[in-house]
Amino acid sequence: MQQIQDLRVGGYKPLVPPRDLKKELPVNEASTKTVIFGRKCIDDILEGLDRRLLVIVGPCSIHDEKAAFEYAERLNELRKKVEQTMFLVMRVYFEKPRTSVGWKGLINDPNLDGTCDIQEGLRKARRILRRITEIGMPAGTELLETITPQYVDDLISWAAIGARTTESQIHREMSSGLSMPVGFKNATDGNLSTAINAMLAARAPQSFLGIDQDGQTCIVQTMGNSSGHVVLRGGNRPNYDALSIEEAHLDLVSKDLPAKIMIDCSHANSKKKFQGQSVVWRNILHQFINGNDAIMGMMLESNLNEGNQKFTGNHADLRYGVSITDECISWEATEQLLLDAHEKLGRYYFRNMRYGGQSSTRIIDKIQEPLW
Repeated sequence: MQQIQDLRVGGYKPLVPPRDLKKELPVNEASTKTVIFGRKCIDDILEGLDRRLLVIVGPCSIHDEKAAFEYAERLNELRKKVEQTMFLVMRVYFEKPRTSVGWKGLINDPNLDGTCDIQEGLRKARRILRRITEIGMPAGTELLETITPQYVDDLISWAAIGARTTESQIHREMSSGLSMPVGFKNATDGNLSTAINAMLAARAPQSFLGIDQDGQTCIVQTMGNSSGHVVLRGGNRPNYDALSIEEAHLDLVSKDLPAKIMIDCSHANSKKKFQGQSVVWRNILHQFINGNDAIMGMMLESNLNEGNQKFTGNHADLRYGVSITDECISWEATEQLLLDAHEKLGRYYFRNMRYGGQSSTRIIDKIQEPLW
């Protein structure tokens, strides 16, 4: 009989079940504490109980474990310095959507050689996340493949659904069952309705096809995820200006959704130029300090060194700490922006807020309770 299926499939490779990979690389008490605390703080910010700014900051994508760990250690020290005014989450992105072709990220192709050893990619991703969260640094990532969460969700405090996938039904269904807060980006053309519709869909119970912890194909039934928010990342034009934010605020209110908005300082808002991120950051900070309480956070693409580089296939040619995807600001620029914002926000909170009769700049127990 003539073959009529798998005509364009080269082969199948069994994938380790999520439960087995988690046994191989288990979450320890320090990581668990970081993840739980991170999710709680983000939820409190979304609910308005914590008035700090949420900042998702880190490399556009992770391709070098050593550089990722060095960045995490630096960011963790900075996190402690600014925790009174901002809650920092490291951007730890392993999956990259491609407009046509290109490197799809560390999980898909961990060796950057086209072999696409996804099993090793999942192992590397889990190892990186475990080490980062062990030191107390909460992690956030974009979820692109819908079975990836089963392998890394216990190490993630915040997740993003990207501009290319926010309109996807399966990503909305997946988001409805995620254990962490989720940011939905507006579409690549700037359309915000896709992100708002994604929030609505993710808040509802869903049933869809997926896998369980044993890797068994099953019907996944979710209870809905109310910890969603929109992320303005620009489109055909930037959308970080006060008018765009107010339009987004009114759209959310009209749908009876939480009017809490995050601004992505990179991508179309900075026209993908690292120099533009500081311009967006300072503009948003100014709006927040001047009373725009719809703003709840910002995103920065940042690495050890600025700019980006093309990967030609020769690992020896790669410059250390430089992105191989989108342009990033340097560590020095990141530190300057965050410390400057910390100083300005500290004065703002001191003038405008009180907590239990004390100044809002009081020292807190960062592990046991949020600031505001």
